[in-house]
Amino acid sequence: MSTILKGIAASNGIAIAKAYRLVEPDLKVERKGIQNSEEETKRFEEAIRQSQSELETIRDHAKKELGEEKAAIFEAHLLVLSDPEMTGSIKDKIKNEKVNAEFALKETADMFVSMFENMDNEYMKERAADIRDVTKRVLAHLLGVELPNPSLIAEEVIIVAEDLTPSDTAQLNRQFVKGFTTDVGGRTSHSAIMSRSMEIPAVVGTKEATKEIQNGDLVIVDGINGEVHVNPVPEVIESYKDKAEQFAKEKAEWAKLKNEKTYSSDGHQVELVANIGTPKDIEGVINNGGEGVGLFRTEFLYMGRDQLPSEDEQFEAYKTVLEGLNGKPVVVRTLDIGGDKELPYLNLPKEMNPFLGFRAIRLCLEDQDLFRTQLRALLRASVYGNLKIMFPMIATINEFREAKAILEEEKEKLIQDGTKVSDSIEVGIMVEIPSTAVMADQFAKEVDFFSIGTNDLIQYTLAADRMNERISYLYQPYNPAILRLVKMVIDAAHKEGKWAGMCGEMAGDETAIPLLLGLGLDEFSMSATSILKARSLIKKLNRSKMEQLASEALNKRTTAEVVELVEKAVSSQYSH
Repeated sequence: MSTILKGIAASNGIAIAKAYRLVEPDLKVERKGIQNSEEETKRFEEAIRQSQSELETIRDHAKKELGEEKAAIFEAHLLVLSDPEMTGSIKDKIKNEKVNAEFALKETADMFVSMFENMDNEYMKERAADIRDVTKRVLAHLLGVELPNPSLIAEEVIIVAEDLTPSDTAQLNRQFVKGFTTDVGGRTSHSAIMSRSMEIPAVVGTKEATKEIQNGDLVIVDGINGEVHVNPVPEVIESYKDKAEQFAKEKAEWAKLKNEKTYSSDGHQVELVANIGTPKDIEGVINNGGEGVGLFRTEFLYMGRDQLPSEDEQFEAYKTVLEGLNGKPVVVRTLDIGGDKELPYLNLPKEMNPFLGFRAIRLCLEDQDLFRTQLRALLRASVYGNLKIMFPMIATINEFREAKAILEEEKEKLIQDGTKVSDSIEVGIMVEIPSTAVMADQFAKEVDFFSIGTNDLIQYTLAADRMNERISYLYQPYNPAILRLVKMVIDAAHKEGKWAGMCGEMAGDETAIPLLLGLGLDEFSMSATSILKARSLIKKLNRSKMEQLASEALNKRTTAEVVELVEKAVSSQYSH
């Protein structure tokens, strides 16, 4: 039966493929008595064999795609499977207590896990996690259910999940994953941002994708209108094939602007740059005509691993990006962990309200070893391109001064050691806290640039958690209050002869672009895939008319009034 799910269009495009559910199966275990312990032991050994062959495949794939270090986790899992002490205890339990293999496995594994977890030795504690993972895999085979493994996908699919974590998305193979849909999330959730950087259509926040879609169902993800069609009738499939073709034609038109600069119709120039998460994303920036990188989210270098990246590893990553962009500006944001981005190995305390908690620059100023390692790697890489450093989550001028002083200290040390460092690194801040926007005139005297992080600025200004679907109506980029704060920041920068950019999702938003052009924004940083479309739009807009539009918008009372105003102004411009 065909079904249509409504959600939030998170990444443009149309995808048609079979569903792949990235959902944990039910692994509940009951104790059952058995007659034949030999048969049961054979069943257990078969499950071990299947798990081994699966883990070997995953390990080899990880080695090829992610390198030796990431693959080491799966080596550890294979060792657990071949540990005679553990497997022997399970077989003894099956034989002596005449119980089913699932129960024997679970009981024995739980005992080993709690034993390791209670040891003081860090290495042993990590083994507990390995045992847990491996047990899950063997249990799945015994219960005859499938454990999802995104890294093993080998045919074209659409991922269906409750949500996608950054480590899930890191494992997805772009060649086969054609789109995805999730139960939760909004335009600014991680899964949405990642889908745009992977250039795959996505619809998030459908509330019931995992309930309505089964493995193998034919699914259409309409990332333009925010719809997901499950097992659609042939006519719908045909019409979507036409839409996909139409979208591909539009993309081909935009592609003609790839090597052009970005000018409004009356000759005003702005910069269109990209947000990236890893060095691999540079290709997308170049292919989509990006004029640089306006936000390198360095936390992805720290995620999906079990220890901090070394200074040399980070240096290589930054050097790769700077060289790859060939002298174009690269704004690197220092580590922004906390809120919805966790690093388990840092063992940070759980917080009631992590978005307002110990995160980003607050964490870096306290854990200075972590911070100094990153700054040294950046300073060493600075000679390979046009580097700008940006501190996130700055709430007070003293935080900026302290962060900058640490940067200067590390720079001095490197120079004394004979290491070359660029002498033209601009140092700026992300403006994502309302107090900073209000004090922008004072900050502008000390920073080299501002980049407005609207994802957080909007949620802090309107006191609305952007991950909470029930209040998603309050996530309002065009609210006059937000526009006024943006204006304050841009005006303050220009008064001191500095530039102002924006790296929140609003910078690539079609309704926001005319307003931002009118407010005088110098640099728009967005998902690489939005750049050509934005360039095509700006080419048609008259800057002085947009200035008029922006000043009218600042005096509106509601978001709806602003949207209506923009739609009218833009359509009348197009009709001229």
